Amino acid sequence: MGFQTPAVEPSSSSTLTLTLLDDFIKKSNGYAVIDGGLATELERHGANLNDPLWSAKCLIHSPQLITRVHLDYLEAGASIIITASYQATIQGFKAKGLSSQESETLLKKSVEIALEARDIFYGSHTEGSCDDFGNESTNQQRPVLVAASVGSYGAYLADGSEYSGDYGDAVTLSTLKDFHRRRVQVLAESGADLIAFETIPNKLEAQAYSEILEEENINVPAWFSFNSKDGVNVVSGDSLLDCASVADKCKKVLAVGINCTPPRFIHGLIQLIKKVTSKPILVYPNSGETYDPDRKEWVQSAGVSDEDFVSHVNKWHEVGASLFGGCCRTTPNTIRAINKILSKGSGAPFQQKVSY
Repeated sequence: MGFQTPAVEPSSSSTLTLTLLDDFIKKSNGYAVIDGGLATELERHGANLNDPLWSAKCLIHSPQLITRVHLDYLEAGASIIITASYQATIQGFKAKGLSSQESETLLKKSVEIALEARDIFYGSHTEGSCDDFGNESTNQQRPVLVAASVGSYGAYLADGSEYSGDYGDAVTLSTLKDFHRRRVQVLAESGADLIAFETIPNKLEAQAYSEILEEENINVPAWFSFNSKDGVNVVSGDSLLDCASVADKCKKVLAVGINCTPPRFIHGLIQLIKKVTSKPILVYPNSGETYDPDRKEWVQSAGVSDEDFVSHVNKWHEVGASLFGGCCRTTPNTIRAINKILSKGSGAPFQQKVSY
């Protein structure tokens, strides 16, 4: 894979984790690879996610499928895997009749599953084995980080507002802090290497996360990742510059970026983020398809093939991004292609056709 980091196991220590992430970027030709869409793959393996819990439903009913998807992404070359906790909230689990303790246990379970998948992957890749590209690959050469996912308040509502950022006037900074606080505490104590605050749709929620991290003295480093539908602002209409500035000012945040956004907008968004931060920039767009909140499905006609998706990656790298992956409707094939094109340092198009 090109990773030449020292033989150091990931740790929950924030200092070591920050160093390890720097190693990912600095000692692997300047990039690291994040995994891809989780729900897409869970459904492909037979999960029915038509539920307010979405992918978090599998934490209750089919955790083995989550393990399988994590392993698929590790085999495809991902060096950061994101837990199945995006839509896992204490409030959402309690609405299903679970107790607070049971809900917190499921949050921890999301991290335990990812950690177990990492252990399985390490165990199956002994020294001298080869990766998908014929390169010698060992767990010493390629450490893997586990990022605990935190989805937005809108994701919990399951009404599509994570794609609009419009929570109404009744939802204040205090509302959001009260909603997220315990969840963040539990995930921070679960053994994850990072906390991934994903698909942040507005500045208010970014501020809530920032204040929780500081007030609770969370010692696990985080990244903030926003989503955009116009290539200039986050989906609420708030300035991306303002939102990224919130992340830049928070000492607990180690990287800033964009996810669940059409690939065509990523280049310009990276340039905007660079204006307000020197922290590493991460990008993991969706396939380019559009989510219909009324039908609760992705409209496939607007999607792009893996060839088109991956053709942008070197340009994103050149303009300043250093961590790359995929979000909704991307697959292990997408991640394999990203890893291949970055490891080759070539803009040549990926040749395998993939249907969504």
